[in-house]
Amino acid sequence: MAKRRKVGNVMALPVLALLVERPMHPYEMGTALRMRHKEDSIKINYSSLYTVVGNLEKHGFVEAVSTHREGRRPERTVYRITDSGHEELEDWMRDLISRPEKEFPRFEAALSLLPVLPPDEVIELLRGRLRTLDQQVAGRAGALEQGGKNIPRLFHIESEYALALLRAEADWIRSLLTELEAGTLAGVAAWRSLHATGRMPEEWLALQHRQNTQQPEAGTDE
Repeated sequence: MAKRRKVGNVMALPVLALLVERPMHPYEMGTALRMRHKEDSIKINYSSLYTVVGNLEKHGFVEAVSTHREGRRPERTVYRITDSGHEELEDWMRDLISRPEKEFPRFEAALSLLPVLPPDEVIELLRGRLRTLDQQVAGRAGALEQGGKNIPRLFHIESEYALALLRAEADWIRSLLTELEAGTLAGVAAWRSLHATGRMPEEWLALQHRQNTQQPEAGTDE
């Protein structure tokens, strides 16, 4: 299980990584993150950047080294990473790289509730999703090929990973569509019956009954 972090916002990671390079003020950090397109691989809310930096300072991971004003602009505080910040950054990175962590993609949530919609509608929706995925794959592959001409592979390895995930999802959806369209997916006949009659299929009711009888009662240690 991943460790509970004093500053859990994942934006803290690129902030600490930037400060390893040199001291910066938050405006510089935001500019650097945008220039490096980190929002493509990290969920970044730029309006929260100052809050994240403040929390890092509160817990001793960064410290202010100077404050200055340029013309009529607001004062800007320059921060540097502390020894504790170095330790936190490296420990967090080791944890993220070494430990697979259960995430909850929205698409997976929808798949878990697939019978809510009729099979034919799901087929059309999946076809549309597949078209979008194919476009995203082509776009990312082209950008990766173009960017790879001038940037060492190390600095766009996360884009390779994202592209691999898109391709894997597209391939899986193609396989699922083949079964749905051919009617060979186990359970699809009962699924169609559900939407044709509006009644829960008998085999599904029996399945629910078996699952309920196998579950320990709430509050037991079994």
